[in-house]
Amino acid sequence: MTVAVTSTDLPLQNKRQGKVRDLYDLTLKDGSEGILIIASDRVSVFDVVLANGIPGKGQMLTKISRFWFEFLENKFGDDLKHHLVSTDPADIEGLSSDEIAMLEGRIMICKKAKVLPIECIVRGYLTGSGWKDYQKTGQVCGIDLPANMQNSSKIESPIFTPSTKVDDGHDENISFDEACELVGTELMETVREKSLLIYNTAREYALARGIIIADTKFEFGYNEINGEVTLIDEVLTPDSSRFWPLDEWEAGREQNSFDKQYVRNYTEELVAQGKWDKTYPAPALPDEVINNTLVRYQEAFDRLVD
Repeated sequence: MTVAVTSTDLPLQNKRQGKVRDLYDLTLKDGSEGILIIASDRVSVFDVVLANGIPGKGQMLTKISRFWFEFLENKFGDDLKHHLVSTDPADIEGLSSDEIAMLEGRIMICKKAKVLPIECIVRGYLTGSGWKDYQKTGQVCGIDLPANMQNSSKIESPIFTPSTKVDDGHDENISFDEACELVGTELMETVREKSLLIYNTAREYALARGIIIADTKFEFGYNEINGEVTLIDEVLTPDSSRFWPLDEWEAGREQNSFDKQYVRNYTEELVAQGKWDKTYPAPALPDEVINNTLVRYQEAFDRLVD
């Protein structure tokens, strides 16, 4: 099995490390400020990075993100700006041949933007934390939904449910009005409109290829001078979305998926058995879970890119 890339140490400026991604500052070829986003093979569950990674995961996620960025650019042109400039590590100056080889297929060279501190979540099906909220209140993030919905029921008109974006700990679902108080009404209305546009367009495309995109999260940046809003980070990957097989979907139960829910289910079993308490140190994934997760990611990509 290929060795997982779980850390990087490059001769570049201002390294930051998230749960899954490593970031460095770059100067782009046009002289503007850029950022290098490296999708490692680390796996995060319940906001905890697991002891081992999934070899090739970062490359698969980057491949799927690149597909969607190109799809959206072809669909909307300049009406939907995104930050991706290149995925070729040879475009980065000062790297060794070994470093370039290690980065192959797992990077995005991007334009830098001021990051909006809000996760822009769109839900087209009632699942996850949304289902839990609905059972208690009949609402999701303060939005009323019809009575008598079931786990995994389709939401006929997808809903926009923002959450806080934090580096450590758990993101918190908030109402649209609370998000407006944090970053401004005009900006939130813009990202809500763009989020729903992207989701509805991608959902229709994926559905024709046998995939339900149950929900997803987007991130946006903006230019502080001209106010231009830009789609950033990963987009519509199995790590940021729930992908379900259309031919297996049935409301009233949990769904099989193409995403990392398979990993979550395995770790949930460990929690139920008292073998882990969702804190550090985290367990390692067995080979079977690693292989089956990669198979699911690959099938999702193959269906989307036919």
